[in-house]
Amino acid sequence: MSERARRLAEVARVSAKLGVIGFGGPAAHVAMLRVEVVQRRAWVRDDEFVELLGATSALPGPGSTQMVLAVGRRHAGWPGLVVAGACFIAPAASLVVFLAWLYVRYGRVPAVAGVLYGIKPVVVAIVAAAVWGLGRSVADSGPVPVVVGVGAAAAFLGGVDPLVVLGTGAVVVTVWRNRSRLARLAGLVGGARGPHLVVPVLSSAVVRGATTSRRHVGLGSIVAEFAKLGVIVFGSGYVLWAFLQRDLVHQLHWLGTGRLLDAVAAGQVTPGPVFTTATFVGYLLAGVPGGVLATLAIFLPSFVMVAALGPVLARVRRSPWASGGLAGISAAAVGLMAGVGVILAGKAFVDPLTVVVAVVAAALLVLARLNTAWLVLAGAAIGALHSV
Repeated sequence: MSERARRLAEVARVSAKLGVIGFGGPAAHVAMLRVEVVQRRAWVRDDEFVELLGATSALPGPGSTQMVLAVGRRHAGWPGLVVAGACFIAPAASLVVFLAWLYVRYGRVPAVAGVLYGIKPVVVAIVAAAVWGLGRSVADSGPVPVVVGVGAAAAFLGGVDPLVVLGTGAVVVTVWRNRSRLARLAGLVGGARGPHLVVPVLSSAVVRGATTSRRHVGLGSIVAEFAKLGVIVFGSGYVLWAFLQRDLVHQLHWLGTGRLLDAVAAGQVTPGPVFTTATFVGYLLAGVPGGVLATLAIFLPSFVMVAALGPVLARVRRSPWASGGLAGISAAAVGLMAGVGVILAGKAFVDPLTVVVAVVAAALLVLARLNTAWLVLAGAAIGALHSV
């Protein structure tokens, strides 16, 4: 087997594994990805991983999927990007189609509360270990990024929009790293005019189109709707659900709120990217073709954007202004992950057993570097036994 083929096979195995065991949402996926590609396989260093996390956090679309794509591209080139995405998305999308079939046939989504009872504290442990490791990498870049990370976590928990948190982090670190340049610029320009700092601001330009007029549910309109969402939705799956409520329920009248909530539940109880909620909705609207096309449409923009990251990152590193912004976004992204971890802990720690499961899982992960798949399976077994 050639070196290229070997690397591609490695990307396929890691991505498929995460697609099968990746419960807990984007923060958990990123944490599991770090275990696989930083700790166990050394494909990238922690500082490189943080940089990729910052870059993908600045993009619209499913962040954890974009991290898998970026790592696949880094390890195995362009084929690695495609294979990583396909192997990460396919397991969850297939399971969601099966759940949608059960839902249409029997009128409900099967409950897996018992299994999730044991998996959730394991996910908290994995996220905590990742935040600890990535936080040390942020700390190596100086005290200001650490302050930005801590502030980002606090702001997120206080209800501040994640985009505002990321943008603020970019501005703070950019200004700090270029303070001497700003001082020289102030001296050259003079007090009357003052310096002007141009900071790239990420904005989501909402593609309005003919949203309110596409009331007929055809395959073309499904593709258009979900491709639009793949381009404009910044943040998490929770943000996607808000857009689905606005578009599909209130404007297009394709679904009622109850059916949309069931689609959201399917995305929550399955592993892999939360954006596979689109798969469930597509199936409800037009069967298997609708589910497949909705999935392709909402994820395809991420493939395109991540493919463009390579040359952009190379230019960013050469610019003291842009590199400072990326460092700030990266520090804020780690802080956001910490904030999500706190929220997950609040939902996962429901009794002393769940706390013990999290502590033991964290110890095994940090001290023994145990494979996350075994931890997730053990958590699922504990949850299943507890629900008996």
